[in-house]
Amino acid sequence: MKQLIGNLKGDKGIWSFVALLALFSFMPVFSASSNLAYIGHGTGNTLGYLLKHLGHILFGFLIIFLVHNVPYLYFRSISKWLLPLVWAVLALAMIKGTIVGGANASRWIQIPFVGISFQPSTFAALVLFVFVARYLSKTREHPIDFVESLKELWLPVFITLILILPSNFSTTALIFSMIVMLTFIGKYPVKYIGIIVGSGILFLMFFILVSKAFPDAKMFSRVRTWESRIENFSTDKPDEDDYQIEKAKIAIASGMIYGLGPGKSIQKNFLPQSSSDFIFAIIIEEYGLIGGLGVLSLYLLLLFRFVIASHKANTLFGKLVVIGLGFPMIFQAMINMAVAVELLPVTGQTLPLISSGGTSIWMTCIALGIIIGVTKKEEEITQELKNAAKREEALQKLIDRELEDEDNVEEGYSIEDKASNSMNAVLNK
Repeated sequence: MKQLIGNLKGDKGIWSFVALLALFSFMPVFSASSNLAYIGHGTGNTLGYLLKHLGHILFGFLIIFLVHNVPYLYFRSISKWLLPLVWAVLALAMIKGTIVGGANASRWIQIPFVGISFQPSTFAALVLFVFVARYLSKTREHPIDFVESLKELWLPVFITLILILPSNFSTTALIFSMIVMLTFIGKYPVKYIGIIVGSGILFLMFFILVSKAFPDAKMFSRVRTWESRIENFSTDKPDEDDYQIEKAKIAIASGMIYGLGPGKSIQKNFLPQSSSDFIFAIIIEEYGLIGGLGVLSLYLLLLFRFVIASHKANTLFGKLVVIGLGFPMIFQAMINMAVAVELLPVTGQTLPLISSGGTSIWMTCIALGIIIGVTKKEEEITQELKNAAKREEALQKLIDRELEDEDNVEEGYSIEDKASNSMNAVLNK
């Protein structure tokens, strides 16, 4: 075990908090999957779902280990070449995507031959954040030309978002807001950011107006769902989402301070998405306010480590990559928690590293692998500087020893010169 931990490079704090979140996830996932077990095969046996989650977590950590060993600067070029692939997969999902396992806010595609469902919007977000960080780090030394940035930066961004928007508004809004934040941190001119945000809002309004004109078109099938969620959030009109929120609030109220205990949740039997979208409500029901605050604290500590890693990164690209990949992860967690306590309308965003689901876990692990790769590079540079200082100190000690030996030799010769000749007695006789 010590040897395995010794092979893990990079920020040990990030490794620790990620491991704690992953280990904790087994208990609520094992408990909250009972609803899926009854629906799936009528037995209520959740062992299969626990083993499936274990496989997702183990493969996720393998992804982190493999990705963190890749020099993070490689992803700078890879992101540019992956964008056309992302567009192709998103277009395929738009045409042939299906709703899977009750994930009513996201389009999925089935990977051939392996039977795994894949949510391409999460992969698109990952590539897009690295692509934006690449552009901002490349243009930092030169004044930004707005017209040229429209072609090199915002055109690829908007193509990606347009392909995600028809099926998943919440993910589109999350990606766009994080990109705006990243460009602001990357010193993209604020007046240009204002123009982009205004253009994005105008396009969204145009999209909704067109959907009113063609309500039966497949591309606009989700618009009514967005409207109803916002409408029901602001009123008391009951619907399916309101049912989930009510059950989540009952679960939170039942948990009180110390919770009902592991596996003793009652509302998990009524919440359709108890192991994914609303798993935070089950956590509070079983582990109480203390458990909920503990999970929140782990995410905030992880955010703190991301800030430190960004500050220590030795390149601008490294700083922006940590922010671009780390902050959305924490922001997504906050959205999931806010939905559970009805601070936001239902969005379909999972709780990173805790909610069940392979795609979400694996994409999060790729992002963590890149972030840890940045911290590993900084660690290697620091270690190299320490080794260089030690070599310089050792060399200086060797030089001082040689000079000292030379001084001793010179002093020895002077003593022999002053001494009397041992043959004098014979010569004098």
